[in-house]
Formats: sequence, structure tokens, C-alpha cells
Amino acid sequence: MTRDTTTSSTEPIRAGVIGVGAMGENHARIYGELRGVDLVGVTDLDEALAESVASRYDTAAVPMDDLLATCDVVTVAVPTQAHYETVSTCLEAGVHVLVEKPIAETLDEGRALIRTAEDAGLILQVGHIERFNPAVETVAAVIEELDVIAVEAERLGPPVDRTTTDDVVSDLMIHDIDVVGSLLEDTPTVVSAMSTDDGQYATTTMLSDGVIVSLTASRRTQKKVRRLTITASECLVEVDYLQQSVLIHRDSYPEYVTDEGTNRHRHESVVERPRVENGEPLKRELEAFVDAVRTGSEPPVTGEDGLAALETVERIERLCADSDREVIAR
Repeated sequence: MTRDTTTSSTEPIRAGVIGVGAMGENHARIYGELRGVDLVGVTDLDEALAESVASRYDTAAVPMDDLLATCDVVTVAVPTQAHYETVSTCLEAGVHVLVEKPIAETLDEGRALIRTAEDAGLILQVGHIERFNPAVETVAAVIEELDVIAVEAERLGPPVDRTTTDDVVSDLMIHDIDVVGSLLEDTPTVVSAMSTDDGQYATTTMLSDGVIVSLTASRRTQKKVRRLTITASECLVEVDYLQQSVLIHRDSYPEYVTDEGTNRHRHESVVERPRVENGEPLKRELEAFVDAVRTGSEPPVTGEDGLAALETVERIERLCADSDREVIAR
């Protein structure tokens, strides 16, 4: 018997979370805060962890099969290698899914998940959270009027205090790959990529319709940096993901100034500060997911978007692996 996947506009959306590590716990917290959503349960292979998180957010810790029997939507926040099996099980149970990035471990698995969701008439949204950063939403409107020449992104930080099997490209750089793809409305072509320190620092150069794209990701930088810079013919746009701020530098004027008899050269520029709405990106992401489920509309980050980001990740990883072998050979 096929499960009815439609939801009433008046009844609460029943939500659950599969995998309640650091990210999954935040999903549970926000589902519990959203209007029109009931957090009906969480599950994790670590039963003690599931019980702890469930107690914290006034819900139940239950086996996955029991959770899927009572949910309309779930977040899947398990390790990447378990995405395919877990998401497939959720879709086969007739439950709409938001899966944390990347969509799957391989392209074939990602394609299979997309087909399963389409065949079942279910929403499959991929958790590329930076799309919902208010600063990115602001710059998306700004960039439409610009003649963009180059885009540069840095996602740097110290070693993480969480367990992950994903390399720095699939764990960190993938955020900027997705953001750049959405801003330029294209999947850039990878030109070159290199990594060092056992894959903990990576950089790539790509091209997108004449736009040069440079991305760097690091787990070896003793300062957390989340920055996007857009160079256009008209201006320079700086985006700080952490501060959720956007600065637009225009009309740089060179001039000479005299200070105590000494002539100095300087540039003055006009700096615009577009208004950026405050808001937690994850909350915006889950609100968009729930709205797509309730209205039956396409989610902001589709399975195809997730697949495009993963395809670029795999190309970069292959080039990085080649660069690592060359360094070792020397």
C-alpha cells in the first residue's frame, strides 16, 4: 500500500531527526521551535546520545522504523557513507527528506536517491546551509546587476573537534562550490586543484563563462575565516559569512595628501553597506524545507543541486590526489 504523502495546510508537520551529533542536534532544536511543526522523535545508533538529545528537546528517542512510521519529514544527519542507505529507507517509507551535504558518497548513489524521490512524489532537499545565510541571499540580489570578473572564497579554520571521514573538499569547500554555482547560475569547470598536509588544505581554480573562481579550504589555519569576494567591473563585493555582512567598494579615487610636509598617496573609495536581514541560516533552511513539503513546491536546494556540487567535489578530489602523489614522489 502506498503511503499518502500529502499534508494538510492546518495540521502540524511531524518532524524527526536521524543522527543527532552536533549538526543533527541543532536540527532537533529548530524543529522544536518552528511554528506548525511537531518534533515527534529522534534516533541515533548511539542510544544514550539519542536519549540525551530527546530529553533536552522534549521529544522521544525511538528506533528508526518507529520514527519513520510517525513522521512526515526527517533530517538525515548521519555520516556521508550512510546517506544512501538511510535516505533510501526514508523515501521508501514515504517520508520527505532533508539530507545534510553532500547528497551521497558517490554520484551514482545521488542519482538513485533523486530517482527514488521523484518516483515517490517526495521532497528531497540537500542541506547546503550557506545558501540560507542572509549575507548570501543579499549578495545574490546584488550580483544580478554586475559584470563579474572573478570570485574568490576562503573557508579556513583549525582542526575540527568532531569525528569526520570527509576530506576538506567534501566537508568544507563544498559549501562554496554550491554558493558559487548558485550565484553564477552555472557549474564551473575545474581547471586545477592541489592539496597538502594529507588533504587538510586544498585550493582550486575554476572557470564559469569567463569568470575565474578561486576556492581555498583548510583545517590547518589557526583562525576561523569564512569569506567570499566578488570582483566586478563596477565594484568589489566582500561577504563575511560569520558576521553576515556585505560591503560594496565603489569608485576608488587616487589622491595626494600632505601631512606635516610629507606627501603621501592614498585611495579613497565609496563603501556601501547593504542591509542584511538577521537570521539563523539553519532555521531559514528548515523553514524552506517545511514550506516546500506543505505546498508541494520545489525546494530551494534540489537533489540536482546537490549532485552538481558533488560532481565538482569529485573532480577536485581527483586532481588533489594526483598532486599529493606528485609531492610524495619528489
